[in-house]
Amino acid sequence: MKYNFKIRNFGLRHIKTISNYMKYFTIRRNQFSKDEIWLVQHYPIYTFGISEKTYNWVIPKNIPIMFSDRGGKTTYHGPGQLVVYFLLDLMRFKMNINQFVSLIQKTVLSTLEYFSISGYILKNFPGIYVNNRKICSFGLRIKKGCSFYGIALNISMDLSPFDYINPCGNNIKMTQIIDVKPEINFRTVQLVLMNNIKRYFSVLYLKQI
Repeated sequence: MKYNFKIRNFGLRHIKTISNYMKYFTIRRNQFSKDEIWLVQHYPIYTFGISEKTYNWVIPKNIPIMFSDRGGKTTYHGPGQLVVYFLLDLMRFKMNINQFVSLIQKTVLSTLEYFSISGYILKNFPGIYVNNRKICSFGLRIKKGCSFYGIALNISMDLSPFDYINPCGNNIKMTQIIDVKPEINFRTVQLVLMNNIKRYFSVLYLKQI
């Protein structure tokens, strides 16, 4: 099957490089631009979104911090966490933000279900949760009907930097896939998630035919 969107795997990259590239892509895109979904891991960094203009906590381990114009509050990124950026023209699909978020939730929940992990969502607290801990954070933004930024799925990473912050502002502990299923590796999760992205997001394009 041919997909009308491109999935790109950037590997391990500095967040500023990808963020600048993403904004450049979004500013320059038009009605004819092909949608893209980016997979990336970031070097250790804290980011705080537009819901938290300043921070007042001590930065551990010389980990850098930067303001991000994505939605949400403070979070941490590091190797072993799969970040997915959705660069989609939502106006093209006549899709509102709630429908878009629901589609992302289904993609992540199906990926967890593939590994027999029971994930769930909480009302008023964005993200995906497992065993009373957060496993996937959401931080999206919409500009001129186009989405950018996305989600961060914890797979096989050092979670200790989360202990120094209040992740996403809801005082919840973080978890990751290998804490539930130690035998699973990063690459396998990435492949399953990519297949689920194709499965759920291809439907949008088929509806347009």
